[in-house]
Amino acid sequence: MSDTRARIYRHIESNPGVHFRELTRALDLATGQVQYHLGRLDRITSESINGRTHYYTASFDPWERHAIAFLRRETARDVLVTLVEREAARPGKVADHLDIARSTLEHHLSGLVEHDIVEKRRDGGRVTLALCRRDQTVELLATVDPTAPDRLSDRFTRLLDRLFESS
Repeated sequence: MSDTRARIYRHIESNPGVHFRELTRALDLATGQVQYHLGRLDRITSESINGRTHYYTASFDPWERHAIAFLRRETARDVLVTLVEREAARPGKVADHLDIARSTLEHHLSGLVEHDIVEKRRDGGRVTLALCRRDQTVELLATVDPTAPDRLSDRFTRLLDRLFESS
């Protein structure tokens, strides 16, 4: 294995769910160079989630890959941490606790529910949110932190939501 390919593999191994642009920035490599080597790394798998391709070693199953991708997004991570702390919560309470627009919460919930990370329980006309796999989510929380660009992107979205709400 070439030195560049080994560097890419080690970075993905140390940062599961890293997305393509972050990989090129972190390793200071050209996009074509990273694409070339990723195409030759058979022990790497990828998932495209919300318009970003995330990379993982083969040790992660599909549910873990999806959960990790969402954990790399600050707002989705905050939603999951809130549900870890509260076991279950109504959507309005989660949005208020995180100081985000309900539409922002619903945007993140759509992916979290679609990938069986969060479930919406319906009791009569009331909806309650809960984690599908609480213990596994807690384990993954300890291994993944959103990157600075991911945090900035989420904070910018929150800012825009607040501006549109106040209009």
